[in-house]
Amino acid sequence: MSVENAPQQGITLYSHEDDFRSHWIRFLLTEKQIKHHLILVEDDDEDLASLNPYNQLPMLIENDLKLFNTAIISEYIDDRYRQNKLYADAPAPRAEQRQYIWRLEQDWLRLADIMLRHPDTLDRVAAQKAQKQLRDTLISLTPLFQHYPYFMSENFTILDCMLAPIFIRLKHMGIELPKQQCRPILLYCQRIFSRPAFLKSMTLKEQNQYRELLAKS
Repeated sequence: MSVENAPQQGITLYSHEDDFRSHWIRFLLTEKQIKHHLILVEDDDEDLASLNPYNQLPMLIENDLKLFNTAIISEYIDDRYRQNKLYADAPAPRAEQRQYIWRLEQDWLRLADIMLRHPDTLDRVAAQKAQKQLRDTLISLTPLFQHYPYFMSENFTILDCMLAPIFIRLKHMGIELPKQQCRPILLYCQRIFSRPAFLKSMTLKEQNQYRELLAKS
């Protein structure tokens, strides 16, 4: 379906077919069991550029509302559709979740952007540097995954929706975590990847691309 022929009612999500930010929002919508119209497009789609001044994905449209920042889309969906809440309602824990999202954007997603560029525009020196930085960071933060089934929580939250699409792409980024040292992270990944909503949220390309990891979960 093209951008021009997008449905006018309900949620329409414009998504890349293999992109961790798009996957984050698809995972969120599926976890919350929200019906939506999914349109797979490329970042350079001319029709997308006419709707989004930054020409970036994902982008959400609902009635006259257009959102194209992933964190804002995420929080809007959870506020607008109250079932299966993933953000905290109380101010302090909600602010803490927002701060984690901001930090992960700055520290992890920024590095993933460097490593997951198209081969034609990939800076291999920068990618190798980013690989080492993210790998070392994950190893050092392994204890964060040791005491809770989910990220810093007994319950599945928005932070897990954000992290899962990054973790399933680690191997594609060239990052291999040491099995013994990072066992808590690897067990965490198994729990998240085995969630029915996670598999359902993936495009066909993603399911094929990460089939090996999905089979282990």
